[in-house]
Amino acid sequence: MTQSASGYDLTPLTKAQIDEMAADLTAEERRVLLDHGTEHPFCGTLLDNKQSGTYHCRLCDLPLFSSNAKFDSGTGWPSFFQPFDPDHIRYLEDNTLGMTRTEIRCPRCDSHLGHVFPDGPPPTGQRYCLNSIAMEFREDA
Repeated sequence: MTQSASGYDLTPLTKAQIDEMAADLTAEERRVLLDHGTEHPFCGTLLDNKQSGTYHCRLCDLPLFSSNAKFDSGTGWPSFFQPFDPDHIRYLEDNTLGMTRTEIRCPRCDSHLGHVFPDGPPPTGQRYCLNSIAMEFREDA
């Protein structure tokens, strides 16, 4: 078992486990999470969420981002300046659309989450730009 510093199991899921978890996804959720698509800006359900809590991977429920790291980037997608745990994000070079970007995925289920850019606010200078559809929000109790 591979464990993150915050105590979560990061062991990659098998294809069968992912297929089972994906069975109830909508066509749009499949397009974004499994086929690495992007939802349209300013339409995601979590863009304007101001509640205190944690944003989890829609497919495998791994905590990804805390509401404490969320900010309004003006881009039309929920944005964060740091992940819940650095080990909870996997980074890949993305050369689609005629540019080089850094794609972010869930390290456990390999779901596409969005991209990260080096134009965020302090203290990290990072802007993790997420698809709302790739996450589920859990309000603090």
